Formats: sequence, structure tokens, C-alpha cells
Amino acid sequence: MSGSSPLALDWPLVRPRARVIVDNDFSGDPDDLVQMAHHLLSPSVEIRAIIASHLSVGDPWDRSTQQAANALAKINELLDVMGLAGRHLVLKGAETALPAPGRPQVTPAAEAIIAEAMREDTDLPLYFAAGAGLTELASAWLMEPRIGKRITLVWIGGPEYADIAPPPPGSSGPEYNLRIDIAAAQVVFNQSDIAIWQVPRSTYRQLLLSYAELLTNVRPHGALGRYLADNIERVMQWTSGFRHGIGETYVMGDSPLVTLTALQSSFEADPSSSSYVTRPAPEIADDGSYVPDSGGRPIRVYTQIDGRLTFGDFFAKLQLAAQI
Repeated sequence: MSGSSPLALDWPLVRPRARVIVDNDFSGDPDDLVQMAHHLLSPSVEIRAIIASHLSVGDPWDRSTQQAANALAKINELLDVMGLAGRHLVLKGAETALPAPGRPQVTPAAEAIIAEAMREDTDLPLYFAAGAGLTELASAWLMEPRIGKRITLVWIGGPEYADIAPPPPGSSGPEYNLRIDIAAAQVVFNQSDIAIWQVPRSTYRQLLLSYAELLTNVRPHGALGRYLADNIERVMQWTSGFRHGIGETYVMGDSPLVTLTALQSSFEADPSSSSYVTRPAPEIADDGSYVPDSGGRPIRVYTQIDGRLTFGDFFAKLQLAAQI
């Protein structure tokens, strides 16, 4: 399946206002494909690099030892569907987590993060939009700590904060994205000076797309709509053996990466329609829990994401792209 022409919305009245590096585990949950397609259709941001990263060891989505390589193949598949093959810098991240909090994984992806962060020829803010573990960003900071003041991490990850929300029923162990590389999260939270906009599990679980919306607002809109719907329906089929299945909604947990970067307010640019609290960055313990640190640097913890804007914009861009 291949797009006949590049699906990139060219609006003369909209210019890039920010740079974005996307890092996601594309061989896992296909909500990252929805996020990536949405980002690529958003002309207010420059996608400076796309990093295909690993999952946890033995993850049910991809039990192989080549998760990053498989993620790379998946993102290239999406780019082909969108007619964008060869138009973006796509890099394979490390295949394993950090061996220890002070030891980076030196990869071309980590080196690309440093190169982009250290640019002097642009004043566009740089966001690192991560819907997976933090191996590559932690490695880049360990290799060149000066990037800390030059980049903002928008991270889908981390468990609930006890004073904000309870964990979901039946949850156990570290939160999914944190579990991928706890040592990397310890580098970013406990050691670095990187600005953090965190979307913890209690918040990213709010982004529910109904199956009816998938059938009416995604699938009918061109090759891209069919491709994204097919990937979600494959998961629905795979999980049909679960007791009671997964119902008629799907968590688009990575979509806040678009909301918080591309869909900021017009004047005084900021994700003004989503809500957050500011608190000292906690330390991350070896078991993935938070350790309060009153001296931690202030971070944003998002408590609510504007779902109307997120999904409304995504559906509209899919429809417009299908007309190209």
C-alpha cells in the first residue's frame, strides 16, 4: 500500500512554530501510528527526526530482540502509505535499555538529538515527544549535558500521583512506558536539568476513541485512514480472546504529544486548553515508584488533555489529506 502523492498539508497561512523530535516504540501499540500520522499532518511543527525505539524485554506486542528494527520498519511503512518515504530523518534507537543510570547507549539517534538541540541557526523551541521509554534522550543528555537547557521533554509515561488520581483497577508493577527503561527515567528525572511536561497514565488514559468514530471518522478517509483503522482492528481481533474483549473504545494515549506541541494557542503559545499542575520533579525509584523531592526542579504534570481539539483536528486533517 502506498500513497499516490505526499500527504502533507500545505497551508500558506500556517508556518512552523516549533521543532519536534518524535521517539516511539512503533512495533508496539498502534496508537503511536495515529500520533505520528497526526504529527506529520500538522504544519505548525517541523518534524526534525523520528526515532524508532525498543520495548521492554519480552513485551507481548513484540517478543523479539529486534524491537527497534521492527519499529523502524513499521514507521517506514506508515511513511510509505503517506507518500513521505525518504522525506524525514528516521533513525533506529538502541535495542536495549541503559545498562545503568550513568551509562549511555551511544547510537546515531542519540547523536542526532544532540546535534538538533545544539543548533544555533534557529530560534524555534525544540520538543522531544516521547511515547515510549527514555533511552535515547537519557543517553543524549549523558553524552552532552548542555542539551538540558535547550529541549523540552513531552513524555507519555509514569504512574499516577497519589494526590491526583488512583491507579486503574488491576494494575500492577511499573507503568508501561516507564518499565521500558527505568534507568533512563532516573537519568532524566533524578539527574538531568531537562524541562519536563509529563502526561502520566491517569491522564493519557482519558484519550478514548470509540469504535464508531474509527469507522466513521478514520476508515473512510483514503489509504491512510484505512491503514490506521486496519492496525487498530488487528488489535481488537488479537484481544478478542480476552475475557469480555476490550470493548468499544481504544486508548489513543500517545495523541497528547500532538496536542501539547502542534496544537498550542495562537497568542502566547502554550497548550492552553489542557490542564496541568506544577510540582517538584520526583525522583524515580528502582521499582518505578515516585520518591518525593521537595528540591526537585519544577515540572508540568498534565491532568487533563483537550480531547475535543485533539480528535477533531485529527479527523479534519485526515479528511483533508484524503482529498489530496
